[in-house]
Amino acid sequence: MSEVVTVVDYGRGNLFSVQRALEHCGAEVRLVSDPEELSGVDKLLLPGVGAFRDAMQALAARGMDCAIRDYAASGKPLFGICLGMQLLLDSSDEFGQSKGLGLIPGRVQAIPNQDGTGASLKVPHIGWSELCLGAERESWAGSLLEGLVPGRSAMYFVHSYMVVPDAAQHRVADCRYGDIAISAVIQRDNIWGAQFHPEKSGEAGLSILRRFVAL
Repeated sequence: MSEVVTVVDYGRGNLFSVQRALEHCGAEVRLVSDPEELSGVDKLLLPGVGAFRDAMQALAARGMDCAIRDYAASGKPLFGICLGMQLLLDSSDEFGQSKGLGLIPGRVQAIPNQDGTGASLKVPHIGWSELCLGAERESWAGSLLEGLVPGRSAMYFVHSYMVVPDAAQHRVADCRYGDIAISAVIQRDNIWGAQFHPEKSGEAGLSILRRFVAL
């Protein structure tokens, strides 16, 4: 029997590519847009493309913001990707201060247009970047990245804002943009986030989705 992954449909994500990737990884995908549909869910994925404030308003209009918080409190796996990862944080500076889901302490801020050396950075950050270990990580054993090699696992990014968790231990993996370390994968207990698009990141990205499906 296939593992069921429930994907939040709130009109702010590329659901088709996410669904196809999950199905390729052996999952049965269920799309939900009503809070009551989260009852009995065992794995939840929160996608997202676009602006933080707009996405939070779309979730709140459906009552999905409170439902996602309740689900997260159950201890079952929750995975946010791209904007969905940013929504897991307390707040974002995008288009003024906006509150997020508050599931991982921290904030979302703009990627600077130059690094600490004064070198110019193109924003948005678009393209392939290698993952490296988070500052307090010795390995990816036991994580969604298990089996991948730091510095040899590139993922596809498209974003203008970056996640800054309050606690360094929540940073599972970073990528370097100039000399700036950008949070690429975060985790707090049962809650995971990936800034890149695993569904667009080839076999390495699919391996992350497989591990989520298998949780």
